Amino acid sequence: MIKVIRGNPTPEELAAALTVVQARVRASGAEAGPPEPPAAWSAPGRVLRDRLPEPGPRSWARTYWPG
Repeated sequence: MIKVIRGNPTPEELAAALTVVQARVRASGAEAGPPEPPAAWSAPGRVLRDRLPEPGPRSWARTYWPG
């Protein structure tokens, strides 16, 4: 949906602007289909799969990078 916030474009100006936007979308390949699922390395469940960090003063820093 396109919404004009300022100004009062004529129908011709609005059609020209929409044509440019549609051409840019087609050129970028955004209409190729559904996006690919994220890679497994970025899954949050993978990080804490092995063990939880030991409690302590810097345990907050080890919550993301186990090891």
